[in-house]
Amino acid sequence: MSIAPPTEAGTFTAYPVPVDSLKRFTITEYHSLIKLGILAEDGSCELLKGLVVHKMGKNRRHSLVTRRLREMVQRLLADCNCYVDSQEPLVALDSEPEPDVYAVRGKAEDYQSEQPAAKDVPLVIEVAEATLGNDRLAKKLIYAEASIPVYWIVNLLARQVEVYTQPSGPAAQPDYASREIHDEGAEVPVVVDGREIGRLKVKDILP
Repeated sequence: MSIAPPTEAGTFTAYPVPVDSLKRFTITEYHSLIKLGILAEDGSCELLKGLVVHKMGKNRRHSLVTRRLREMVQRLLADCNCYVDSQEPLVALDSEPEPDVYAVRGKAEDYQSEQPAAKDVPLVIEVAEATLGNDRLAKKLIYAEASIPVYWIVNLLARQVEVYTQPSGPAAQPDYASREIHDEGAEVPVVVDGREIGRLKVKDILP
């Protein structure tokens, strides 16, 4: 969020408002805003560290890779008692991000009255192009703090997959202790609850 006072030329120069001065919402308050119709239910916003953030639009490359990953990961999860969800809310402490692809333990029918929580999720994947900075900073912090074991960033700009493991959990500066880069010619191990269930070729993921 920013305030933009007019300049002498009639244009606007934005300067940031300190984040600490913004209103932070609990997950319960966030859901109330949606129920009251103050926020749309169309997935155009998500709750990140208590702040309601407008999501960037998706281009065709992003949509194609997201669909491809969802289908690939779902096939590998057949014997893991997990299913794949995509761009749906995930409850994580003071955040409710909507990851591009994520694995959830159990069946979709197990979550009829509430959204899956971080404790139910062994793997999260974000497809990054314009959102790369946010996925490496805010999203990584949120997932590490929520102790999600494995976090992937499919980096469309560098044509590689970044894999983060060993989350810190709640900490002064949440993060993942391990980071691996898998380039276009490599294969990425898909690990669920400490077990490798298969591998995906990076070149098969990318557009």
